[in-house]
Amino acid sequence: MRRSKRNALAAMLAGILAAAGVAHAQEWAPTKTVRIIVPIVGSTNDVLARLVAPKLQEALGQPVVVENKGGAGGNIGADLVAKAAPDGHTLLVGYNGPIAINVSLFDKMPYDPVKDLAPITLAVMSPQYLVVNPGVPVNTVAELVALAKAQPGKLAYASVAVGSASHLTMEMLKLAAGVDMTHIPYKGAAPALTDLVAGNVQAAFLVPGNVMQFAKEGRLKLIASSGIKRFASTPDVPTLVESGYPDLVATSWIGFLTTGGTPRNIIDRYHREMARILQMPEIRDKLVGMEFEVVAGTPEQFGAWIKTEIPRWGKVIKATGAKPD
Repeated sequence: MRRSKRNALAAMLAGILAAAGVAHAQEWAPTKTVRIIVPIVGSTNDVLARLVAPKLQEALGQPVVVENKGGAGGNIGADLVAKAAPDGHTLLVGYNGPIAINVSLFDKMPYDPVKDLAPITLAVMSPQYLVVNPGVPVNTVAELVALAKAQPGKLAYASVAVGSASHLTMEMLKLAAGVDMTHIPYKGAAPALTDLVAGNVQAAFLVPGNVMQFAKEGRLKLIASSGIKRFASTPDVPTLVESGYPDLVATSWIGFLTTGGTPRNIIDRYHREMARILQMPEIRDKLVGMEFEVVAGTPEQFGAWIKTEIPRWGKVIKATGAKPD
């Protein structure tokens, strides 16, 4: 009797192991080139995509290419992915704008970010720096506000795109401080930085990875950050909260998504690989060096975050009356 039970248990275990082996053998893998669409030109979104792409290519056994499809505040690139075949061969590097902000900012959207896009992982998050050109005679938020009040509409600020966190965070500050500054949107961080460093625009909110080198070289001044606490690397730069704006906390974030309706096994494979890649020491160290917090959360966590972010930014848009330029 005991031998019979042992034989039955052995057979059951063998069956479980065999099933696991078959499931692993049948794990989804792409059959052609995987495209990672970055809906903005340049910026840390592009940096993140190009850090992940080669590691993902190694894991998947197919070419992984990064394509920049900027325009319409990120809507053009996001819409391309929303309308792609739900077969796992087209991914999106999503950020605040096309995923959470544009729903409220634009009167008409070509896609629904909740229904037409499927979350894979919220990769990284970071507060932003409020930066000014060195030629602007200010060193604090209070001095910038005073200058803007003395010259209504004459100071211009750059943003990486209409509807980006860099756009709406400045609109939040304008509303809180009661000042008028002119918005100059760009197609990505690179052209915005070029004009900011040249002095063609005076200020901007930008993530650390875009501005730290310029600040170290003295070509930009950091006057505040938009997080709850100061950055460890710049302990002398106060937060907006410390600068007299207790409700002004704004986070920039980047995540990976794919086409809505993509089968769960495909999403699970991408999540598993991306979470592993983001935690690789060489990748994590680079991201932390750019002042990013590595999140690498689950698809469910990212989906819940998006649903929280949409009304959060929607309140800002309604309060400021912000519109696409």
